[in-house]
Amino acid sequence: MGEPAYLDISARKWKQLNSLIPAQWRLDDKYIPRGMRLSPIESVHKLDGFGDDMGSLVDIPRKCGILNSREIAITENWDVQGLLYEIAEKRLTSEEVALAFCKRAAVAQQLTRCLTEPLFTEALEQARRLDHHLKRTGKLFGPLHGLPVTVKDTFDVKGVDSTVGITALAFKPAIQDAALVELLRSLGAIIIAKTNVPQTMSFLDSVNNIFGRTLNPLNRSLTAGGSSGGEGVAVAMRASMVGFGTDIGGSIRIPAMCNGIYGFKPSVGRIPYGGTTSGQPNGKLRVALKPVAGPIARSIEDIDAIMKELVPRSELFGHDCIPGLWPSLTPLKKKLRIGLLLNDGLVNPVPPITNILKEVSNIIARSQVADIEVVDISAPAVMKKCMFTGGRLMDVDGSGPLLDLLDQTGEPLMPYLRGRTKRRPPMSIEKLYALCAERDQIEVDMRQQMWSWPPSTATTSKVFAQTLDAVICPVAAHPVPKHDSYGSLSYTTTFVLLDYPTGTIPVRNMTETDLNLEFNAGDKPLSKFDEGNRQFWKEDRKIYLGSPLSVQVVTPRLHDHELCQVMSVIDSTLKRHYQSNTKAML
Repeated sequence: MGEPAYLDISARKWKQLNSLIPAQWRLDDKYIPRGMRLSPIESVHKLDGFGDDMGSLVDIPRKCGILNSREIAITENWDVQGLLYEIAEKRLTSEEVALAFCKRAAVAQQLTRCLTEPLFTEALEQARRLDHHLKRTGKLFGPLHGLPVTVKDTFDVKGVDSTVGITALAFKPAIQDAALVELLRSLGAIIIAKTNVPQTMSFLDSVNNIFGRTLNPLNRSLTAGGSSGGEGVAVAMRASMVGFGTDIGGSIRIPAMCNGIYGFKPSVGRIPYGGTTSGQPNGKLRVALKPVAGPIARSIEDIDAIMKELVPRSELFGHDCIPGLWPSLTPLKKKLRIGLLLNDGLVNPVPPITNILKEVSNIIARSQVADIEVVDISAPAVMKKCMFTGGRLMDVDGSGPLLDLLDQTGEPLMPYLRGRTKRRPPMSIEKLYALCAERDQIEVDMRQQMWSWPPSTATTSKVFAQTLDAVICPVAAHPVPKHDSYGSLSYTTTFVLLDYPTGTIPVRNMTETDLNLEFNAGDKPLSKFDEGNRQFWKEDRKIYLGSPLSVQVVTPRLHDHELCQVMSVIDSTLKRHYQSNTKAML
């Protein structure tokens, strides 16, 4: 018996990826982290080369010499609307913008392994066509004319692979574009690359046997998150103006948290999801937990700029989309009532997470941007069921199809998945019926109990009065964790089960003061998940110093535009507060 097939496939795929990075875009060895010199398979297991021997990677694209000063300015000086305006005014061409971002993406890949499919040649060809169109007609091709974006590896792009980190899916290029890819290109956006994910997309650290481990550019000892981890890194490294991920358990919001940027998980039907590869049986997502596609960006304004173009057109491209409107963001004229949810009844956050939630609530209660009332709320009793019900819906097929794919090439599971992913019989139709009925009842109970203020005690009322506009809660119960150590998903899976739109807002970085916070004496763990979460705070905490602290904002189902409005108000308020405090200290 020879070597398992996955080893050869991994080597060939890695060679193919590297061949797509031009020689003149290659980094000097002095810039490349030790861990990046490992093969993809070695990087799965060896973490000692990923320490902070070189500090943050974020500034290297600026100083490595591959981008000239104009290209650095192109990739750093504008938000989405500003860059589109420069192209529309012909002060920048689509080609020079695409070239700058392709070069920056190539640098980011060499530093972090964030890419799976560089599309640089295709991107530059599309950019030249856009420039020709503008010169010939005097009109933009579309409202996103020339905007460089990236998409998660799951989105099919005709002619390239969608491996989702599984070697059995390598060298099997897609025969057509995903609906979102078609929509983006119809608007003039340029897709410059696809980005890395976990093997099978079943955990929160973007690592697999084909492309290796994606590094967090802020702190290589901590995870970049998943499953849209490559997207989070590409956006944080300014290798993309906006990234598009998917979310079924937190896979947009968690990479945003890990990389200190913004993530937006819409309701089902707002952005096309069809045309993605997951390794799952066709039709499973119709009866199980439904993932959604959504943006990861460097500001809420960039998210708004993208959503206002996608949402009204999504139904024309995605069979899975609903009609929708997206008005421009305008100052809120009504008073906002926002609930502060400190725990979900299942897992108590570690002290700095609780502290940042209280800090944010105190700041926004004094907001000069909008009239905001913050009220403390408790988790409805039924909320504890959400993670378990969501997890069972994710696994209705017993993991058999994914494990069959791995068996085809003799590929082993990632270390994190071993012992957690086991082959089981598929769920019977009777059990599936019961599980869906359980989900229905949870949705009814949460709708009645979470959004009423004061909380409703009625169980038979047919009238529902929403009196909370939004809820603030943790993204995770712990800080950005080390590789392969992410804890409970209860704060993110819950809102996929309920189909509530949710978003991540970065607040500030972890300080020495945060590291000195302790649990209250006498506090008892709420569950075995809570006991596990407390371990984060018993270990060496210094590793978390300087890591991003974020909050999650939630609104009721289909209130996606309202979520964007509330996030904008909160974000603006926080920025005013921290900027004024910084000035006062100078």
